Amino acid sequence: MLKSSFAKVLFLVTLISSWAFADCMSCHKGIEDIRHQDSDMMQQIKALGAGVGDPAGCTICHGGNVKATTKKMAHKGAPNHPGGLEAFVRDPGSYWIMDKTCGICHADTVANMKKALMATEAGKIQGNLHTWGSEDTQKVKFANYDVKDKDGKTPAWGTDTYKKYMVSMIDKYPDQFPTELKQLPLPPQSSDDLMEKSDKEIGYHASITYQRSDCQRCHIGVRGRKGRGDWRGMGCSACHIPYGNEGIYEGNDPTINKKEHGHLLVHEIQATRDAKVHVPTTGVTFSGIHPETCNSCHNRGKRIGVSYMGMMEQPYGSPLMPGGKAQSKTHGKRYTHLKSDIHFKAGMTCQDCHTSIDMHGDGTLFGTTLGQVEIECSDCHGTTKKFPWELNIGYGEKNLAVNAPKGPRGLAKKLPTYMEKGMVYDPQGGYLLTTRGNPLGNVVKAKDSNKVIAHLASGKDLLVPVLKTKHIKKSFNSKDAEVAMDTIQAHMDKLECYACHSSWAPQCYGCHVKVDYRKGKSKIDWIASGSTHFKNGETSESVLGTKGKKQIGKASETRSYTEWEDPILGINGEGLVTPIMPSCQVTFTVIGPNGKTLILNKQARVHDNGHIVDAIDMSPVQPHTTAKKARTCESCHSSQKALGYGKKDPMIDQDKNVKIDLQNLATGKFASSHATVQMEAIPGMDFGWSQVVTRDGKQLANVGSHWPASRPLDQNMREKMERTGVCMGCHQNMTNKELWKKVNITPGILTDKNHIKRVNQIFHNSVKK
Repeated sequence: MLKSSFAKVLFLVTLISSWAFADCMSCHKGIEDIRHQDSDMMQQIKALGAGVGDPAGCTICHGGNVKATTKKMAHKGAPNHPGGLEAFVRDPGSYWIMDKTCGICHADTVANMKKALMATEAGKIQGNLHTWGSEDTQKVKFANYDVKDKDGKTPAWGTDTYKKYMVSMIDKYPDQFPTELKQLPLPPQSSDDLMEKSDKEIGYHASITYQRSDCQRCHIGVRGRKGRGDWRGMGCSACHIPYGNEGIYEGNDPTINKKEHGHLLVHEIQATRDAKVHVPTTGVTFSGIHPETCNSCHNRGKRIGVSYMGMMEQPYGSPLMPGGKAQSKTHGKRYTHLKSDIHFKAGMTCQDCHTSIDMHGDGTLFGTTLGQVEIECSDCHGTTKKFPWELNIGYGEKNLAVNAPKGPRGLAKKLPTYMEKGMVYDPQGGYLLTTRGNPLGNVVKAKDSNKVIAHLASGKDLLVPVLKTKHIKKSFNSKDAEVAMDTIQAHMDKLECYACHSSWAPQCYGCHVKVDYRKGKSKIDWIASGSTHFKNGETSESVLGTKGKKQIGKASETRSYTEWEDPILGINGEGLVTPIMPSCQVTFTVIGPNGKTLILNKQARVHDNGHIVDAIDMSPVQPHTTAKKARTCESCHSSQKALGYGKKDPMIDQDKNVKIDLQNLATGKFASSHATVQMEAIPGMDFGWSQVVTRDGKQLANVGSHWPASRPLDQNMREKMERTGVCMGCHQNMTNKELWKKVNITPGILTDKNHIKRVNQIFHNSVKK
């Protein structure tokens, strides 16, 4: 027995001693290399590691002590770390330590990221406070954390053309490009903060409570909601580390629990085409950042991520799953599958269109998405009159294109330094440029033709449809397409491409928010949770099993109804016709600490384009549901909904209490003394949710809360567009046989195609006479 025990002790001593001369692989044997051994990135990590006695390079990202003799000591400290890391870190990409890890090689990217929208969420905060009436201004003031733009207006990234273009835009729109943002104010700290306050003060407190708990979980300073479809890392890891929707690890590290939810899919980076991710359990290899990674955040608000993949949320559990169970929730919702975006069907990830600046920023402090995103559809597709390289800088941005240089934008032969850290493709005939003047590093003109090739992160190379080529070859997909794009120039001059080519848009009408301050009611405060962070990069909510910082008051949401068909049209911040969709159509109710209803079904009133309107925002949007076949002429020109007048069967009497019970129908009096209100009134809302303007031009609802130009369609535009009832021009004469003989037409039942042909014939006959 003694001999056996002695042998065990000797074995353990030998094993522990070996750890000092081995490395992290003593425990993590089999774990995947973060990048391929031959990649430049891996070589640099190893070189840095060798300098601190860690030839595998693990400590460069994770810290820790490679020479420790116990697990506890190995995961303690970070001696001689080249980035100044002070502790072992689970998530090296964490926002709170990324400057010490990823920033060793990517310092400029990390610096830009701290001022970009994924970190600040400045536009979301401003838009939400606006719809509550808490900040009746388009000036952007707040972010998740205090941040300043200390290096002036000129962007850190971009070509000279881009930098001049952006400085001019910033000068024109200072409210949308702040120089400093303060952290969103604190919510109520005690029930006393709500006592003897005005409705406006109570509404302000409620808006902050709601914002911090229900809207801010997606910023990269926190790990966010832990659940199916929402597992992710923080900071750089939020996008660049793959997580499956179930959060199950499927790699070969023996120390990671393969049944526990909340882990990365494999220990490999997802990025560009040359960064391959290998999943041992399925044998699948992929590259690029799949849109479902983006969807861990982009499933609320404008919902562009899930819409891109053809997913529209629904309240039902159908179709049922095996065993009769309801459909599982993803991102906290159930879905119905609609038409996915044509780009997704072609194998395109979000990054195939969206540039590094779109994602990481350029060093400028942006207040809205429209300010940070630098691309337009025409950057790749051109117009029917011009190839992409023949377009001028600023084409497609109209109001934002301040002092844009004249003449063709041309092509680029070389990439800026910041783009050379990614995948570099052969320029062939030249890299196409964004409308703001930066190269699209993955989209090139063919060497000896006018073809355009897009190199996708997934590994595919696509031939991009170019509109001028279709014009030259007369190869439009249909006569409708030719007329809409090539004949009616006003469409090209005044409309966003996606005003017609978006096949649907998620429309969630009426966001009814209850904020309940009764004792015991609380919810996580995502900003406070991120503000509470530690040397190891973790926050108060990031580790599995932790719940973060709670705040007083619990917000909850419901809605009036949803639909997806034929979105309304309006004007966006660029001054172009665009789809608009319900954004924050907040109708709020506040319950006080004693259970008393302090505010019931209130909608704020705000200033918009010189009008005082309901703050239920209809937001300009690129729905990300692009289809080859555009919406029909009738869906705009014969639709009162599309024009902003609301649906033909609008919800009425919303400003009145509605009772349902037995009554004297002659007098309207209810027979029962117990008749109660079925639907409580929404004071002041005597119009439908989808209506934004009246026919005589009275604006009813807010359209866009960020840019001065956003608004409903102008009166003269609506009057020019609307063609409802024009069928009577011909059909009032259907029984006049003599008239039809004069125009040489035989009336009868016609197909759509023949109908168009006959009307065209009548037109030409009238010209001849």
